[in-house]
Amino acid sequence: MVTADSLGSFIRSVPDFPKKGIMFRDITTLLKDAEAFRAAIDAFAVRYRNAGVAKIVSIESRGFIFGSALAYALGTGFVPVRKPGKLPSDVVRESYQLEYGSDTLELHRDAVVPGERVLLIDDLLATGGTMEAAAALVERLGGKIAGMAFLIELTFLKGRLRLSRYDVTSLITYDGE
Repeated sequence: MVTADSLGSFIRSVPDFPKKGIMFRDITTLLKDAEAFRAAIDAFAVRYRNAGVAKIVSIESRGFIFGSALAYALGTGFVPVRKPGKLPSDVVRESYQLEYGSDTLELHRDAVVPGERVLLIDDLLATGGTMEAAAALVERLGGKIAGMAFLIELTFLKGRLRLSRYDVTSLITYDGE
């Protein structure tokens, strides 16, 4: 039986991907295992079942995998956060800094109702910049952040510090490359 504590054993580590010196944490090995994937979604569902969450907001693209399954498990709506030009209606946008440059995220202007409790979820917490930008979008629309959930957290990159004003949950942690 797969438990939340054993999920790390389903992650494949790929050295030097996408470039030399990076240890890539591949979640596809967890996703292809029905029991492991179910255990991850169930662990999130247990954590947030009584949190009064109305919507799950997920970040393109791997966050969608966990966000849609969790929205189904919790009986909530699902809202995608996308890169510019991918959403068909009126959007709010937030730019944020990357290590070398910047990026932008968008959210439909009507995706979150003021006062609505929202859980944000993504596959990986590294520096926290992407999730911080997604939270800014939700808050700009009047949403209340009920929490932030990640399958994997790279603790050595200290993204949790950047998100310290939020309740952050991660199922698997790595303390180094």
